[in-house]
Amino acid sequence: MSQNAAMITLALSKGRIFDETLPLLKAAGVEVMEDPETSRKLILPTNRPDVRVVLVRATDVPTYVQYGGADVGVAGKDVLLEHGGQGLYQPLDLNIARCRMSVAVRADFDYAAAVKQGSRIRVATKYTTVARQHFADKGVHVDLIKLYGSMELAPLTGLADAIVDLVSTGSTLRANHLVEVEQIMPISSRLIVNQAALKLKRAALRSLIDAFAGAIAKE
Repeated sequence: MSQNAAMITLALSKGRIFDETLPLLKAAGVEVMEDPETSRKLILPTNRPDVRVVLVRATDVPTYVQYGGADVGVAGKDVLLEHGGQGLYQPLDLNIARCRMSVAVRADFDYAAAVKQGSRIRVATKYTTVARQHFADKGVHVDLIKLYGSMELAPLTGLADAIVDLVSTGSTLRANHLVEVEQIMPISSRLIVNQAALKLKRAALRSLIDAFAGAIAKE
């Protein structure tokens, strides 16, 4: 658990999730005192002595919360599906950082023909758990190639037939002559809580969760 029993440690990732969590924190009476884009600190103070923010990679947020490096965090559904969500209480869908998990291919690739029952295709993704399940449900054999970035390159270079990735506006796909051929699921960010912290710091965490819930309801 966090060293100070009275301290609530919130794990956030920089970028869209951080920016879209700020108004929810404000509704809970919490304001982060430093800008993560300009500060070199990884632990940011807030206006409340009992709340601090730790900045970690998006994919590490569930791990920090699971093992007690943070009491609470905000993580995308995509990250939670890959992590498995073990040991995490997920009380709220915050409806922020919304996008979708989709399959995309080169514009000249015949996806419908490629995914006939019993066929085999090569798919590049960092979301191997989601991709494996999606194609298994379709009865398609898949060779998964794990990549960590620049997914769009994989079909363009012949590394893979398709990619499974997050799509927001689709402009990156279009710029690289790729088309979205299938939506797997909508994605948004969830509030996640360490289960031990929920028992030990129940009152403080419950008030934070309730404030977040109230802020979402007003939107």
